[in-house]
Amino acid sequence: MAKQSGKMENLVSNASLQSAYKGKKVLLTGHTGFKGAWLMNWLQMLGADVKGYALPPSYEGGIYQLMEPFATGASILADIRNKELLKQTVQDFQPDFIFHLAAQPLVRLSYEIPAETFEVNAVGTANLLETAISLNKRCAVVVITTDKVYENKEQDILYTENDVLGGYDPYSASKACTEIVVSSFRSSFFNPSQSLQNRPSVASARAGNVIGGGDWSKDRIVPDIVRALRNGAPIPVRNPNSVRPWQHVLEPLHGYLILGAMLYAQPVEFSTAFNFGPLPADHLTVQELVETAIDSWGSGEWNNLATPGQPHEANLLKLHIGKAMQQLQWKPKLNAKEAIQWTIEWYKQPVEKQLDFTLNQINSYQQL
Repeated sequence: MAKQSGKMENLVSNASLQSAYKGKKVLLTGHTGFKGAWLMNWLQMLGADVKGYALPPSYEGGIYQLMEPFATGASILADIRNKELLKQTVQDFQPDFIFHLAAQPLVRLSYEIPAETFEVNAVGTANLLETAISLNKRCAVVVITTDKVYENKEQDILYTENDVLGGYDPYSASKACTEIVVSSFRSSFFNPSQSLQNRPSVASARAGNVIGGGDWSKDRIVPDIVRALRNGAPIPVRNPNSVRPWQHVLEPLHGYLILGAMLYAQPVEFSTAFNFGPLPADHLTVQELVETAIDSWGSGEWNNLATPGQPHEANLLKLHIGKAMQQLQWKPKLNAKEAIQWTIEWYKQPVEKQLDFTLNQINSYQQL
C-alpha cells in the first residue's frame, strides 16, 4: 500500500503538477501520435522542457502537425527500434521523466503486420528501458500500455492490475508482452526493494479506449464517425454491441502526470501498474457512442456492418480503477457522454482554431 501523504494528495492539484514538472526535462516517446501530442501540449503548459522521439505522423491533421512550429528543436523523428540513436538521445538529454507512448497502436493493423507489432511494442520498450539503465540519476519512467493487456474472458467483470495478462490479437498480446518486459526490467535493474533515490524507477499505465480531437487513425471509431458525418455518409459500425471503457484523452493523461510525479517523489511505493478508465457504471456500447456523437454533431445516421469472419476484437472489456483512485487520488472528471461531446466539439472547429481549442480544453479540464 502506498503512503497516504499530504504531498501525494496535493499533487492532484494543477499548481502542484506544475511544481512537479516546471523546469524538468521530460522525454516523450510517441509525441507525434494522438495521445502523445496532447501530452506534449500539456507538459509544455506546465513549464516542462520536453523532447519528443517518434516516427513522423502517420496521418494528416493531427495535433502534432498543428503545434509543430511551436515544437522546433524538441522533436527527433526516428524509430524506437533504432537503439543507438535512442540511447544517444537519452544520454544527451538526461531526462528527469520519461513517458513512453511510442507504439503500433491499432488492433486491426496488427493482423496485417503481427511480427512488426511485437517488435515495436515489446522490443521497442526493452530498447527504451535498456537505455535508462545507464542513467545515474533519479528518473521516473512511465510506460503506457493498454486495457487490452488482460486475458479477456468476455465477461461482465472489472479487470484489476493483478489479473492474468494475455491477448487474442497480436496488438493485445504485444502489449501484454510489453508489461512482462516492464516487470522484468523493474525486477532486474530498477528493483523497488532497493534504493531508487539516484536511479530510474518504472511504472506502467493501462488506459481504456481513449477518444478526443485530433485522432485520424485508420479503423478507429471516432475518426470513422467524423469522416462520415463530414461527408454526409452513414457511419460504418463493425461492432455495435461491444462495450468499451470510453474516456476523453485528458483523463488518462491526467493520471499519467500524477503517476509520474508520484513515482519521482516516492519511487519505491509507486513502481507498479495502474489502470485508468471510467467509473464502473459509465461504460457504453459502440452503438451508444455513435448515437451520442450524432446527437452532438446535430445530424447523421449509421449502418451496422457487423459481418462473420472479420478480425476478432474484444466484445466486452471493463477496468477496475480503484487502485488509481485510492493511491493516486485520481478520478475521472468527465462521464462518457461528456467525453464524446468534448470530442465532437473539437472536430467542429475550423483548422485554424484547433490548436487554440486544444489548449482551451486542457485549461477547462484542469478547472473541473
